[in-house]
Formats: sequence, C-alpha cells, structure tokens
Amino acid sequence: MPNTGPNQRFLFPPWANYLLVALVVMIAGGAIYVPFVVGLGAAPATTDVGYQPAQPVPYSHLVHVGQLGLDCRYCHNTVDKAGFAAIPPTQTCMNCHASIKADSPRLLKVNESYATGKPIEWVKVHDLPDYAYFNHAAHVNAGIGCVSCHGRVDRMEVVHQVAPLSMGWCLDCHREPEKHLRPKEFVTQMDWVPQEDQIQLGLRLKKEYNIRDAAYMTNCSLCHR
Repeated sequence: MPNTGPNQRFLFPPWANYLLVALVVMIAGGAIYVPFVVGLGAAPATTDVGYQPAQPVPYSHLVHVGQLGLDCRYCHNTVDKAGFAAIPPTQTCMNCHASIKADSPRLLKVNESYATGKPIEWVKVHDLPDYAYFNHAAHVNAGIGCVSCHGRVDRMEVVHQVAPLSMGWCLDCHREPEKHLRPKEFVTQMDWVPQEDQIQLGLRLKKEYNIRDAAYMTNCSLCHR
C-alpha cells in the first residue's frame, strides 16, 4: 500500500526537477532579450527614420529644389549664419507667388497668411531633443553638405527624415568627418559628387578648414551644454 502520510503530499514527479533549470534559463534569456528588443524598437533608426508629417501647405521640394534649382539658403536663409535654419516667412513665398500661380488653391493658406499676418504653422521634421545642441552654421561653414543629414530633398515631394540623428550617428561623423566634407561652395548642391577620392579630399579639407581632432569633436560638452 503506497505511503499516503503527511510527508508525501509535497512530492513531485521526477520531471519537475527540470523546472528550476528552465525557469533560470527563461529569466536569464529574458533579461537579455527584452532590453535588446525594446532598445531596438525605440531606437531613432526605428522610430524616426521615415517620419513624414503632413504640412499645412503642400510644398514640393522636388519642384522647387529639384526642378527649379532653388538654393536651400533662399528659404532657410540663416543656415550659414546661425544655429537654427530659419523657416521661411510667408513673404518669402510671396516673392514669387504674388505673380506666379497666385490663384492656385494649393496656395490658399499662403494667401491667407499674407493677408492676415498670421504665420503658417509648419511642422518641424528634424526635431532634436532640447538637451542636444546643434549649430547649423558651424556644420555648413565647415563643409558639411545639407544632403549628409537631410538626404536628397531635391527628390522629395514631401520631406521626410532619412537619418536617425542619434548620438551614435552624430559621433560617427565627428570621429571621421573626412567622409562627409566637401568644398564650401557645394554645401547646398544636392547632386555634387567628388572628382577625387572622398577620403583624400576630406582629409585635405579637414586641415584647410581647421577642423579639430576626434578627441575634441567627441567631447560631451560640445553637444550637451
């Protein structure tokens, strides 16, 4: 007759001995897997690349920049003078559209803005966190082309974010800026390609433009002030 005394009620079948091992493996694996998946899912390359907000006015960079050849600095006229690349006021639009396609329904909000003095509420596409300091003029005047960060906007009907703009992405460029440097006169030329090896050109421009070494360029206080 089997023992059914009080000492037998907590006995488990032999296979239950492996449950502890399985539990330890699951906890250890989860401790690695969950942060990895969450980190990957929340990374700028996942959440920000491709961001393409609808704008209040259907402005086409493909037409204005790609087809008409409008220079970036005509609208963003502080990009080489200040830390912030200015959003153009309505007057800038009206310099042309007061006489070109002035009655187009696509320009209704532009005309309303011009008549009332109320600015158009453009939606910012490339929006860095407040704790990161970025100076447009410093980069443009050092020979970093618009395309390096913003991509080929001259091919975009609606502008979208093409780069993650993460700290790691910025540091990659700060460590080896020669991969992106170009003559200053070509910073806004979207289709510019070097006529020589990019690294050799970049190293020469790095010296010519007096760009500091990686130790300085990767100092935390440079971007976090």
